[in-house]
Amino acid sequence: MTLVFRIVRLIALAIWVGGLVFFGFVAATAFSTLQDAHSAGSVVRGCLVALHHIGLTAGIVYLLLTLALLATQRDSHPVRGAELVLVIAMLVLTAYSQFSVIRRMEKDRMAVGGDITKAAADDPAVVNFNHLHKVSERVEGTVLVLGLLLLGMAPVHGREDFDRFS
Repeated sequence: MTLVFRIVRLIALAIWVGGLVFFGFVAATAFSTLQDAHSAGSVVRGCLVALHHIGLTAGIVYLLLTLALLATQRDSHPVRGAELVLVIAMLVLTAYSQFSVIRRMEKDRMAVGGDITKAAADDPAVVNFNHLHKVSERVEGTVLVLGLLLLGMAPVHGREDFDRFS
């Protein structure tokens, strides 16, 4: 059962991190190929919401299976504690982006009539939207970096895994 838990949690994490990497390409492609920024933003927003749902589900799976591994005492390597910290940070950041940042960006977008690109650049809603967009980029980037670190830790099962690098 330990092996199944390890495999499933690694698959969940790989899906999440892979989605984060792919999302960067989707966003760039949407803004470079669609006719207007409003349409591209709509596509990117929809993809980001879907990515957040995938991430929250994958993160909870990873968290629960890591806790199960610790509870069984079959995999109680000290690196599991660091993994828990990283996955919880990833979950918190993803939830913050989904339930705070995106909601506030949507409120700003609606405040200017639904299309942020048609409002004046100095409009307070546009200024706040642009600020939140930068926050969103930083949050997603941080989640990606933490996910990559976590991917590096996940396969570690014993001391010998670290001894190979000494």
